Amino acid sequence: MTDFLQLFISGMATGGIYALAALGFTLLWQASGTINFAQGEFVMLPAFMMLAFMSIGAPLLVSFVLTCGVAVLVLGWGFKRGVADPLLKFGLMPIVVATIGLSIAMRNGIRAGFSAEAHPFPSLFADKLFNIAGVTVTLIDVGTLALALVLVVGTQAFLARTVTGRAMQAVAQNTDSATVLGINVPRMVFYTFAINAVLACAAALLVTPTYLAKFDMGESLGTKAFFAAIIGGFNNSRGALLGGLIVGVCENLAAAYISPAYKDAVALILFMLVILFKPQGLLGTKIERKV
Repeated sequence: MTDFLQLFISGMATGGIYALAALGFTLLWQASGTINFAQGEFVMLPAFMMLAFMSIGAPLLVSFVLTCGVAVLVLGWGFKRGVADPLLKFGLMPIVVATIGLSIAMRNGIRAGFSAEAHPFPSLFADKLFNIAGVTVTLIDVGTLALALVLVVGTQAFLARTVTGRAMQAVAQNTDSATVLGINVPRMVFYTFAINAVLACAAALLVTPTYLAKFDMGESLGTKAFFAAIIGGFNNSRGALLGGLIVGVCENLAAAYISPAYKDAVALILFMLVILFKPQGLLGTKIERKV
């Protein structure tokens, strides 16, 4: 039972990171109908940005803040204006193909311009062990889970309880009605892209100490985050949290009790089951987004 609880907590920590990346999928889809298959690379790139800032002497948290600013400009405004806006008017398929191509370009760009090797990355939390009721947990796992939950729940609270957040949700539900109500639709959509960029930076800060900074680290992370978003409900931001936690816990338990070889297959199996039996996701609805 003790081993199970340790694996469960560790899986929750990993799932929290998946939830951060999955939340980006749901936010972009709700606000603009964008499916960003470069989401994993949107986590990978800030990791290397932070390494670059730290290499010139900036502390970890300062590097994170600076990276957030650059990411909002490049992964938020730049991605929206350079990729999403020109292509979405032609339908969903062009943006899907473009973001897949963007992910390949970003991976190869980092490999060619930075390094193909894995680089260590400092953790935000100290490497300490705690024994709670016979269960040994690490400060890294607890801190990662807590911070990820705060970010996901905080984002949800922002959307539900602030004027700007409610305006963003109105745009997600019906852009025509939002325009009639006087909401600045382009601005609200940009806010969504900016939030996604910041969440990607936070995911990079939490996941890179474990994954290491590698040019291909976003490939697996992006795939699992997409599966998590589908499992929880692609049109429900709370579903991103649920889906991420389910994937993280299940793959950790499968690796320990079945075989590590099956760890990466868990998310795919869960995804297939949800698609077959509950296509809208565990918390999703069948209501289609109106534009």
